[in-house]
Amino acid sequence: MDIETANALTAFTTRYCDAWHEKRGTWPQSTELYGVPSPCIIASQDDYVLWQPKPFAGEHNVNAVERAMDIVVQPALHAFYTTQFAGDMTACFARQPLTLLQTWSEDDLQRVQENLIGHLVTQKRLKLSPTLFIATLDSELDVISVCNLSGEVIKETLGTRNRDVLAPSLADFLTRLEPLL
Repeated sequence: MDIETANALTAFTTRYCDAWHEKRGTWPQSTELYGVPSPCIIASQDDYVLWQPKPFAGEHNVNAVERAMDIVVQPALHAFYTTQFAGDMTACFARQPLTLLQTWSEDDLQRVQENLIGHLVTQKRLKLSPTLFIATLDSELDVISVCNLSGEVIKETLGTRNRDVLAPSLADFLTRLEPLL
């Protein structure tokens, strides 16, 4: 596993949870994840769950993506999706608000891998170099991804060659993220 990425993700998650504690006096809350089983759930309220990150249980890889696409996935991406179970976290990178995607449970990891495979199939069909998404933006056409060739974090417009490099590595990107509540 890519320890640098795992440590950067854990550090950001700590900053995110600390911001929730400071601003709202609770662990992070999610209405979107209400009713979805996860080892992260502390409590369920009327229409939301309180959650805290938990160490990932299971194999620390996204090998299903590698097998399906016959590629080698950047080690940083294996670490990103399998360091912890957590809810998605809102953040800001260079004044750009985003939602950092996370794995909520082992079942969710399977769904995430299926979505990554679908993304890669579309890119292959369009003859685009492979990327794997890590965050969403307000615009449904743009995502934050990791270039599987270079390991750089990029902002890309789906289905196009429009790509802007944001950070040289996933660990660098995560280190520069600021929680946004």
